[in-house]
Amino acid sequence: MAKDKTKILIIDDDPKVAWILTEGLSTDFDLVSARDGIEGVQMVSTEKPDLILLDIKMPGMNGLEVLEKLNKMPGRPEVIMLSGHGETKNIVQSMHLGAAEFINKPFDVKEVEIHIQTVLEKSHLKREVSNLKTELKSRSHYEQFIGDSPKMLQVKSIIEQVANSELTVLIRGESGTGKEIVARMIHSLSGRSEEQFTKVNCAAIPRDLLEAELFGYEKGAFTGAHKTKPGRFEVANKGSIFLDEIGDMPLELQSKLLQVLEQQEFVRVGGINNIHVDVRIICATNKNLEEAIQLHQFRDDLFYRLNEITIPLPPLRERQEDVPLLANHFLNRYMELYQKEYPTLSQGTMSKLMDFDWPGNVRQLENFIKQVVVRGDESIVGDLLSSSLKAVGQSISVESADSDEHENELANSFSLKKRVGHAVAKEEKKLIRDVLNRTNWNRRKAADLLEISYRSLLYKIKEYNLNSAK
Repeated sequence: MAKDKTKILIIDDDPKVAWILTEGLSTDFDLVSARDGIEGVQMVSTEKPDLILLDIKMPGMNGLEVLEKLNKMPGRPEVIMLSGHGETKNIVQSMHLGAAEFINKPFDVKEVEIHIQTVLEKSHLKREVSNLKTELKSRSHYEQFIGDSPKMLQVKSIIEQVANSELTVLIRGESGTGKEIVARMIHSLSGRSEEQFTKVNCAAIPRDLLEAELFGYEKGAFTGAHKTKPGRFEVANKGSIFLDEIGDMPLELQSKLLQVLEQQEFVRVGGINNIHVDVRIICATNKNLEEAIQLHQFRDDLFYRLNEITIPLPPLRERQEDVPLLANHFLNRYMELYQKEYPTLSQGTMSKLMDFDWPGNVRQLENFIKQVVVRGDESIVGDLLSSSLKAVGQSISVESADSDEHENELANSFSLKKRVGHAVAKEEKKLIRDVLNRTNWNRRKAADLLEISYRSLLYKIKEYNLNSAK
């Protein structure tokens, strides 16, 4: 099969230059030409050249302006500048703008061909290095994503299918299930892997600061804004942004996020100009967003826009066959990190680990194994498991806020949002209590009947101050 020729685009207002290069360069090249900068920029999209020979001085749009336009195009080809003598300042500026080489006019065609071959070889080498980095990065994230259970193999399959698309991904799962690892895997397997991966925890940043953190602010926008600061979306331009705990984003900010999703633009705090960004958005939550929509705490239009692809992460108790793999992985990691030797966990210890429900999921198991390595004693596992069960029991028995005061507040309120939210919560509490009583307070069976996770049920029991005596 014949090898495809290397396509070269010549952008020069002097027709003699294109003629000399076309006649003199090797037949291994497929040459096309444009008479000015505007036509040249258009031909980059239609011809998709492998390399551009670009004149600096042209009427209308000059070579430096063309180079700036090219830099905004994804995967632009390499550029060699053609310059007359005495244009040192322009040459330096073109190199800053990413030109690979420059050739002085008048030139020798054979010299031009040597420059072209050199630039193409360097470009090929850069691509190989980039592909190798992407492969190593992807392998690194796969090594962190431990699990051979059917549910985890399904998750990996979804990641591989959607990573290289531009679809918005919503990762759902309890705390400690590995949502950030999934987000990083999606980024590392995508075409944006060489660009920035930016994480924002929407629950960790105060509500009044989150907008400025995400979208930036102009100088003088508020007290203390002494200079203009770009937000996380601008930092993530061309890359991916991971919005963790998206369910905790204030309602007033959700409309602004929706604008970014739909139009890829926003306005800084205190600003008036639209800022355009090209960002892949990946979100995660451990909250029930459908319930939040009913309570008017989350926009339904934003939910449907975020929910282009959903990746549900199973809790550890639903894939307990992965516990030995995870335990040994963390054992090896922390032995290396802390320079400690520790034998393989005994069968008795492993059985205890596999029988535990892991309310804190993979993160909790990791912390247990870390303590075993640091203290050099696996007998502490029994104490750690007992302490964890006791802590969960205590959290469930904590008293909630005074309900009579809340009822009085609602009785004097005409807010539809508050009234509807209270009615939903009241019905939910009654349903959970009825199902718990029907199952003789078998929480796991009750969670299955309610079609919610075991951990979510524990939160609800705590939230509504339910116990078997009520």
